[in-house]
Amino acid sequence: MTVQDQTLTGVELFFDKDDVIVSKTDTKGIITYANSTFAKMAEINRQGAIGKPHNFIRHPHMPRCIFKLLWDTIANGKEIFAYVVNRSVKGNEYWVLAHVTPSFDGSGQIVGYHSNRRVPNREVLETIIQPLYKKLLEIEQDEISPKTGLQKSTEELNRIIEDSGKKYNHFIMTLGE
Repeated sequence: MTVQDQTLTGVELFFDKDDVIVSKTDTKGIITYANSTFAKMAEINRQGAIGKPHNFIRHPHMPRCIFKLLWDTIANGKEIFAYVVNRSVKGNEYWVLAHVTPSFDGSGQIVGYHSNRRVPNREVLETIIQPLYKKLLEIEQDEISPKTGLQKSTEELNRIIEDSGKKYNHFIMTLGE
């Protein structure tokens, strides 16, 4: 990835609450399908997205522990909900509430992943998620070793979820209640 690809503009993009961003990947995270809303928000044409690793829209302010939890969960055949900030190819950002599920073949083997993203609850995003993600990212960046940073931020996330008395998905879906 070039330095230009990592540029952030500080501009936030928004999409209509009735729109759904949809993408599908193979088991390695390579995009096999992207709808027009995905292309609009990523600021790329749909065909340009096909064949790219899904992490081309990864925003550098997303804590790695959230993606580790996401990938661990879907690789184990389970669904997950997560608030995610993405980066468009032009360096703009957009927040989503993602629902990611594994896709199975007829014999029950995971053959890919399907993600539907909706407009997030703005109040939850600004009062809970953004401060939490900032804290988790600081934990990750405070460590010399990326591995140790990931471990410590994962421990902090697990502590917060455990303190809530809920499982992760229930925790995410009931924020703000």
